[in-house]
Amino acid sequence: MANALKIGVAGLGTVGASLVRILQTRANALAVACGRPITVAAVSARDASKDRGILMDGITWYADPVEMAKQADIDVFVELVGGSEGAAEDSVRAALVRGLHVVTANKALLSHHGVELAKLAEEKGRLLNYEAAVAGGIPVIKTLRESLTGNNFSRIYGIMNGTCNYILTRMEREGLSFADCLKEAQRLGYAEADPSFDIEGNDTAHKLSILTTLAFGCEISADKIYLEGITNISIEDIHAAADLGYRIKLLGVAQKTESGIEQRVHPTMVPLDSVIAQVDGVTNAVALESDILGELLMVGPGAGGEATASAVLGDITDIAKSRPGAQEVPVLGRPAHLLEPYRQAEMQSHEGGYFIRLTVQDRTGVFASIATKMAENAISLESIVQHSKQPVTPDRPQTIILVTHATMESAVRKAVGAIKGEGYLIGEPQVIRIERPKT
Repeated sequence: MANALKIGVAGLGTVGASLVRILQTRANALAVACGRPITVAAVSARDASKDRGILMDGITWYADPVEMAKQADIDVFVELVGGSEGAAEDSVRAALVRGLHVVTANKALLSHHGVELAKLAEEKGRLLNYEAAVAGGIPVIKTLRESLTGNNFSRIYGIMNGTCNYILTRMEREGLSFADCLKEAQRLGYAEADPSFDIEGNDTAHKLSILTTLAFGCEISADKIYLEGITNISIEDIHAAADLGYRIKLLGVAQKTESGIEQRVHPTMVPLDSVIAQVDGVTNAVALESDILGELLMVGPGAGGEATASAVLGDITDIAKSRPGAQEVPVLGRPAHLLEPYRQAEMQSHEGGYFIRLTVQDRTGVFASIATKMAENAISLESIVQHSKQPVTPDRPQTIILVTHATMESAVRKAVGAIKGEGYLIGEPQVIRIERPKT
């Protein structure tokens, strides 16, 4: 049997502690599967006295992950610190410069510095693996990097944030407000004390930018993503969507067009009978559309210590099974120096149409005015209905729901702006894209 593969783990939170525990308790089975033992030789975390339920015999402790990357007697540096800058970036760079393999679950780091780190890893002839950075336990990175090589991808989309999916699921099932669902998510540990990174869509955007690069062979461009979170989704939107045969999900979508690549993250209405509409709670789902395979939908746990640790473990075992001199898989699907510059797509017609909710004063001519503003912007309406759960009275504000056919986003925004200028609108209008996935 080959020499042991020595691991250094930076960050002993939920994921890091789970990983070390699995490596220790399943050491024999892993050695047989990989053809060599895998041992944890070093760890780094803030508090050395905390009981994490792992054995520390024979493991060297480092207070500073950068020092561990530079000095520890290890073959693989596992970064589970988090964050796009600081200790996470410095330690990963130090490990690669030293000639260590690196495994990370850090989507923020990769979305900001992925191309540079990929070039460094490839120059050093080392692996940089990151399955756990996107969709937790779903093996979407390996699928794109290895299993579907040769496919030309046209679109990728999915539910990539369990916190948002949990909140939207609870709102629909129990009729709770966004604020109440968020508090419950925080109580259960599905949402952070400061949940803005998740609920504003940034987490999904980071993951989407990585998948976009793998699918389309372009440089990572997380700053070119249209971004909209779920904080403005109301229970009224949830009910209206259900009445129309839709369910609201926060989707990340990237697609290739003749003019470039379009990336967007936003609340989306999907048909109730589609497969992705059935993905509830903290579960994630990623769909890949290609010319050879067609459409593949992968569903599974998107977060949590065990699911993420499983993905990290898979990356480690891939390294354990690799042999010196073997051709390595490019970090981002193709050699980093061959990645094409990112070319943002021009605005185009959205085939799914739009859902528009307007709260208006109940007065004569409002319906006609709204229809006119839509027509003036060349927007064809599939339906326009008055939607209210309460009896209609002359003094009560009324809710009007519009569903458009395929149209331009700019036209929708212009029409809504014109409606706001008429003086009968109460509060802010709600505009949600409609997607009609094949699955």
